[in-house]
Amino acid sequence: MMFTVIGLALVFDFINGFHDTANAIATSVSTRAIAPNHAIMMAAVLNFLGAMYSTGVAKTIGADIVSSAVHVDEHVIIAALAGAIVWNIVTWWMAMPSSSSHALVGGLIGAVMVAVGESGLNFYGIGRIVLSLIASPVIAILSGYIVMRILYLIFGRCSPHILNERFKKMQLLSAASMAFSHGSNDAQKSMGIITLALLSGGYIDVFEVPFYVKMMAAVAMAIGTATGGWRIIKTIGGKIFKLEPISGFAADLNSSLVIFSATLLHLPVSTTHVVSGSIMGVGTAKRIRAVRWGVAQQMLMAWVMTIPCTALLGSAVYQIVLWIF
Repeated sequence: MMFTVIGLALVFDFINGFHDTANAIATSVSTRAIAPNHAIMMAAVLNFLGAMYSTGVAKTIGADIVSSAVHVDEHVIIAALAGAIVWNIVTWWMAMPSSSSHALVGGLIGAVMVAVGESGLNFYGIGRIVLSLIASPVIAILSGYIVMRILYLIFGRCSPHILNERFKKMQLLSAASMAFSHGSNDAQKSMGIITLALLSGGYIDVFEVPFYVKMMAAVAMAIGTATGGWRIIKTIGGKIFKLEPISGFAADLNSSLVIFSATLLHLPVSTTHVVSGSIMGVGTAKRIRAVRWGVAQQMLMAWVMTIPCTALLGSAVYQIVLWIF
């Protein structure tokens, strides 16, 4: 059972890697600042380094959703991971950017509710996590608008051709920082789940992420990132707003700042939501109609549906897991 938990957590991390590759490289690929294959390999390396950075978000995910580790066993965690994995695959197939963070939180909530009931959930911790997941894209939209307006004020009189050439080079730096921040936040979610399983199973005494768990999660995400996620790259990179090098740089810079700030505060955020919000904010700074709000509305629906749907999936899979094991 424990090997099944660890295996599923690494599968989730792998899928998270190729599902969310778009977050780190979609803007630089869409503006042709970097070749797609080079972008993916760069993102894979920096995702790995970011994943090894800290474990604060892992502790939040593992300790703040359930009221106590005694309420969680391998059945619950397998169900939560399976529900999140199914949702990620479905949304990837539909080329719809959705949150792996939302999916994991929803799956765990649904599985715990069926297994233990409301007493097994830490509603204060869940509220804190959900608030960070909701607030982060809103902050990204506002800060993305501000960053883009500042760049327009500074470089607005420059030749568009010269401006684009210079910012293409700068996009390499912004994409690299985005990939590192993505790894620093997203990989920790599976670290937290594995550590929670080890704690509830009595394999460790306190909630501290072992080094080998960090290494496994970082490698799984890096491999997933190297696999690529072209379906969602097309949605993020071109269907929300037609990006230019300067706007792609602004979106990546803003996203990396928002995500890494959340990592320092030990808060899980949806990198997908943050990047999408940044692109919307950057596009709005040019003009409101430049943003394809119909696509944004479809993405919003997926965001809203993720936690309820994965909670239902988690609760259903829990019954199946009990029957199998």
